[in-house]
Amino acid sequence: MARYTGADCKLCRREKMKLFLKGSKCMGPKCPIEIRPYPPGEHGRGRPKETEYLLQLREKQKAKRIYGVLERQFSNYYVEANRQGGKTGENLLTLLERRLDNVVYRAGFAKSRDAARQLIRHGHFKVNGKKVDIPSFLVSEADIVEVRQKSLEMTPFVVARAEAGEVPVPPWLGIITEGAMRILVHSLPVRQQIDAPVQEQLIVELYSK
Repeated sequence: MARYTGADCKLCRREKMKLFLKGSKCMGPKCPIEIRPYPPGEHGRGRPKETEYLLQLREKQKAKRIYGVLERQFSNYYVEANRQGGKTGENLLTLLERRLDNVVYRAGFAKSRDAARQLIRHGHFKVNGKKVDIPSFLVSEADIVEVRQKSLEMTPFVVARAEAGEVPVPPWLGIITEGAMRILVHSLPVRQQIDAPVQEQLIVELYSK
């Protein structure tokens, strides 16, 4: 399975903004982008010519890195978003938001999407009563995502229960932390409910070339 194995903080520096890929580290003074707020590499402090193509490419790369997907998977999401009809850019973000790893992260059950992916792959979650260990699984309206009973006392989930309420949960999700840990998918997300700092129209323009 292809995956990115480099330093996450370099991705934030490349996009010149915090993508919150490292959980609590991103909120502290040791966040590398606070110390070196310029792209990595020998020419990081240079001023590249910001062409239309470069702006579109950077927006696509930003979206991929926020949600932790690689090029082929992202392209497949775009094809599916285009097939659905309506606004392709909004459809694309909706598909990315529906990923199980993103849902677990948005609900505050993991500090980052990377942490959520690891917990899912280790088999700690069920969807509608069935074990799911695929981070890219797409949730649907009225789905119930829950932590398996035997995993509830693991440290990540104990911490998540203790910090419940500190992280804002998007309105299309509901969480239960008393006696169990469940995520209720009230509805599918709409663009107004997605706070990802992405200009999806630039991505559509890139793929439309």
